[in-house]
Amino acid sequence: MQIHFQGGFGEKGRLSVCVEGDGTTVMLDAGIKVGAPDADYHPQLALPADEIDAVVITHAHEDHVGALCWLAAQGFSGPIYMTAETLAETPMTLAQYARPADLAAHPLSSLDIQLVEIGQRFEIGKLSIDTGHSGHVAGGMWIAVTGTAGRVMHCGDVVPNSDVFPMTPLPGCDVLLLDASYGADPVSSKDRAVAIAAWIADHSDGALLPTPLSGRSLELIAIQPGPFAIAADMAAPLLAQIDSITGLDPAMFGKLSDRVRSARNWQDTDDFPNMPLLVHDGMGSAGPAATAIPLALARNHPMLFTGHLPAGSPGAMAHADGRADWIRMPTHPTLDENVAMGQSTNVPQVFGHSCPPEGMADLARHIPNLDPTVVIGQTHVLKRKDASCES
Repeated sequence: MQIHFQGGFGEKGRLSVCVEGDGTTVMLDAGIKVGAPDADYHPQLALPADEIDAVVITHAHEDHVGALCWLAAQGFSGPIYMTAETLAETPMTLAQYARPADLAAHPLSSLDIQLVEIGQRFEIGKLSIDTGHSGHVAGGMWIAVTGTAGRVMHCGDVVPNSDVFPMTPLPGCDVLLLDASYGADPVSSKDRAVAIAAWIADHSDGALLPTPLSGRSLELIAIQPGPFAIAADMAAPLLAQIDSITGLDPAMFGKLSDRVRSARNWQDTDDFPNMPLLVHDGMGSAGPAATAIPLALARNHPMLFTGHLPAGSPGAMAHADGRADWIRMPTHPTLDENVAMGQSTNVPQVFGHSCPPEGMADLARHIPNLDPTVVIGQTHVLKRKDASCES
C-alpha cells in the first residue's frame, strides 16, 4: 500500500492524500491553499487524475474541498463521497475558492457525488472505508482506509474535546495521519475560550469577529457573554448545522439555537452594530468578511481573529500591522490531545499534516513515532503487517 502526500504536509493548506493499494486508488480530501500562486494552489497529484478511482472528503472547508472542480478539469470522473452536511456547504466554498474557469466547466452538479452516513462502512474497489465523527464541524468525519497491507487513519481536521461537536474515538491503525495544525501548542481549548470571552466582554459595545461559516462560528457563539450580531446569510446555515449535529447535548442544542435566532442580522450595507459582530470567512478573503474588514480598518473598529491567517490574507495583514488582535479558538487538537490520540491507536507510524516544519519538529519531541520530515511530493510504503514499513 502506498500513501502519497499530495498537499498539506510541511505546509498549511491544500490537504490531500492518495492511498493506493489492492488495485484501487482513493484520494482523501482535495483542498486549496489560500493566497498561494497557481503552481501551489492545488494538490500535487502523484498520478494522473483519471487513474484515481474515488475521492472521499472529510468536510467542506476550502483546504479540504476547494480543489474538486480543478480535479475534474484534470480528468477525474469517479465518485466523490461526502456527508449530506458537507454537500450542503460545498457550493459556497467552491464559489469562493475554486478557480472560476474550473467552476464554470465542472460545477458541483456535474460531479458524481455519493452521500455517506458517518459510521457506516463502505467499499471502494478492494479497500474498505470506515468513518467517524471528527468533532470539527457538523457532518465532518475522519476516514480510515483498510487494505491487505493494513489500515491508514486520516484524521482530516479533528477536535477531541469540543463542547459542540462530538468526535468518535479513532480506531487502531498502522499509519496515522495526524491533525498537527497547532504543532506543540499546550494551551487547552477551555483556557483559550476564557481568554476570547474576556476579550469580547471588553469590546461588548462593538467589535468584528471574522470566522468560518461552519465549525468555529458555533464554538464562538457558545461562549458569547452577551448580545451579538451575525452576517445575515449566516443564520440559516448555522441553524441547519445545529440541527444536524449527532449527539449534541440537548441543553447545548437549545442554547445555540436560541442564540442564533436572537442574534441581530447584519447586512454589509449597514453600519456596524454596537455589539460583537460575526462575519464569514475567518481570513477576510471571501464572504461578508471581505467587505467588513476594510470597513473596520477605515474606522479603527476593534477586530479579533481566532484561527489560521494565511500570509497575505486581509486578516494576516491587519494583525501584522497591529490593527487587529488574535487569540486562537482551538478547532484542532492541542498538544495533550494529539499525544493521547497517538497513544490510543497504538500506531507504529505517525505523520502530521497542516503544520510548517518547525512546528512539526516541536510536536515530534512529544510523539516518538511521528516523522517530522515528510513533505508534499513524498510517498510512504506500507507493507503487509508481517513485513517492515519503509518511506
